[in-house]
Order: sequence, then structure tokens, then C-alpha cells
Amino acid sequence: MSTYLIGDIHGCFDELKILLAQVEFNPVLDTLWLTGDLVARGLGSLEVLRLVHSLGDSVRIVLGNHELNLLAVYAGISCNKPNDRITPLLEAPDADKLINWLRRQPVLQVDEEKKLLMVHAGITPQWDIATARQCAREVEAALSSDSYPLFLDAMYGDLPNNWSSELRGLARLRFSTNVFTRMRYCFSNGQLEMNCKDIPEKAPPLLQPWFAIPGPVPKCYSIVFGHWASLRGQGTPAHIYGL
Repeated sequence: MSTYLIGDIHGCFDELKILLAQVEFNPVLDTLWLTGDLVARGLGSLEVLRLVHSLGDSVRIVLGNHELNLLAVYAGISCNKPNDRITPLLEAPDADKLINWLRRQPVLQVDEEKKLLMVHAGITPQWDIATARQCAREVEAALSSDSYPLFLDAMYGDLPNNWSSELRGLARLRFSTNVFTRMRYCFSNGQLEMNCKDIPEKAPPLLQPWFAIPGPVPKCYSIVFGHWASLRGQGTPAHIYGL
């Protein structure tokens, strides 16, 4: 039995099929972990979601910013951008089923046996594992509730950008969502900086990648994330893996 971890797929269905064939993925025996951003940009977002949905308990995913945007578009909150190429998904006869399935997926995966954490963007150095799990549960509860459009409408924005246990309501949910699905850089105190997308060598000197700032998550845990393709899997600490 093998566990395979794959980074952002972005609707690249044919490439995903080739990759699974290369490793001889067997859903009866193996498990697939996906870092989110399954959809958008590529031509096969609908086919990717159908495949991943069909794998059932053989796959574990986290939601990325593009899944959240898809949910917002489907709810009529955000505009459908042509470059995302998600119109076939939005118009599919099984769109409701796939969207409702997505709404019930996590933003954080934790495997205590493997000491493995998976997120789309990262875990702020201001959080320990217990706080990360609690904040993830709150976001997941908001997404799976009947009032999820209220959350989707309020999730856009860069503030608050500093963690406090006193944060409440939509402000707390927005901060957590930004950590799990959008974050790249922080200031040295852990405050989020949401605008810079450069590689670390080109970033302003006051900014550091979130994974470069020591935090309370024990190093016996591995952290796997996607989102930041320009890193090319390099420059992270030994226990943190960017896919």
C-alpha cells in the first residue's frame, strides 16, 4: 500500500491520468493526497473533479483558493473569469453534486500515524497544531452550513492579517482562510503579507516565506503544501515539502 502526494492539478486531467498510470495507482490499495487547486486554468476541471470524487476513501484532498473561488462563482458571488475555464463544470448536469461534495472537504488534513499535515498554502508560524485544527474546523463548518454564501461573500480581503485568539466571526474565518489557501509571506512576527508573489530571492527584505519563520508545530511533523509553484519544491526546511 502506497501513499502518493500530488500538488496543484489546475484542471490538467490528461496529465493527472498519465501521472497516476506512471505510478500504477491502485485505489483499492493506495491512497492519493492532493494539495488543492484541482480546478481552473486547465481544460479538464470537470473531469478532474469527477475522477477525484469517484475515488471515495482512496483520496484525501484539501481545498485551495481556486476551489473556494469556484464555490463563490457557483453561488453567484464572484464572476466567472474566462481564463479559469470552469464553464463546462458550472454547466455540467452533476455540478450540484460536485459542488456540494467540495463544500464538505477539509482545508487541513492531519495523519497522526504518519505525522503528516497537508494544506494548500501553509500554516502560519503563529499557530500550534491544536489552533490550526480548530481554525480549520471553523472554516469547514462555515462552508458546509446552509449559510455558506455569507462566508464566501466575506472571505475576500487581506485583513485581518495578524492572528489573535480574540478574533471572532467572519474576521476570524477570513484570516484562517487566507492562511490555509492564500498565504506565502509573513513579517518576522508572523503577520501576513498577502501581496508579494515573488520567489524568496526577489522578495522585499522584511518578508520571509511562512515556512522560514520558526513556529510551534513540532518538527517531527511533516508539512506538505502546494500553491507556490514558483518555488519548484526548493528552499524549504527538511520537514516541509512544497509540491
